[in-house]
Amino acid sequence: MKNQLLYKNIKISFTEEGKGTAVVLLHGFLENKSMWNAFIPELAKKHRVITIDLLGHGETECLGYVHAMEDQADMVYALLLFLKIRKVVLVGHSMGGYIALAFAELFPDNVKGLFLLNSTSRADSEEKKINRDRAIVAVKKNYGAFVSMSIANLFSQDNRERLATEIEKVKGEALKTPLQGIVAALEGMKIRKDREVILHFAPYPIQLVLGQKDGVLHFEENIDQIEATKVKLTTFPDGHMSHIENEKELKQVLVEFLKKV
Repeated sequence: MKNQLLYKNIKISFTEEGKGTAVVLLHGFLENKSMWNAFIPELAKKHRVITIDLLGHGETECLGYVHAMEDQADMVYALLLFLKIRKVVLVGHSMGGYIALAFAELFPDNVKGLFLLNSTSRADSEEKKINRDRAIVAVKKNYGAFVSMSIANLFSQDNRERLATEIEKVKGEALKTPLQGIVAALEGMKIRKDREVILHFAPYPIQLVLGQKDGVLHFEENIDQIEATKVKLTTFPDGHMSHIENEKELKQVLVEFLKKV
């Protein structure tokens, strides 16, 4: 069911379905809550599933010109208070994973489990920060071209023809993201903290899912972050969009993870 919350004078759009342990699904950059549509029916059989349009994405308005990961996490926490939910399992895709980790740092007692999908606990490298600044210039110059190119790069090259229809759908959703929302997210991701320590010391289960041909996150470097941790790793042979490129297998991994939480 689609709902709205008024938060700091802006509207937050979210959906809620099912009963049981609360599972909050956090989308990535240029995405919105609709990315989870294929997963909700399965997950809602045994869980209370909440999807949220993050700040400056989908039907949620912008809060400012920089949406730090902490700002996003504070908003998620406010929504949980509104829904009277204390403990949650957080599932985050890419930027959604950064927000899940920020939430875990700020509100450790409210987390039952973390599922990081095509994401990383590490801060941006200097090179990545420069690329974020370049992206801000590019999107201000040519919004449509930036969005179109960004989305295509999220899929592994082998899949771009096979998933042409799906890629067009993702582009269509991405084009609903306002310019201010895109810039504020890029600024927020650029300044995010390194939170690798959570992977080492969290008292709850954590699962990391990576694509071997991910053009956004370097596969080897990301495996490196979970060395000497209890984090469970699942790898797929494709790109950054495991929820589309490996939908069926990912559903299974997520359902199994939720059974253990």
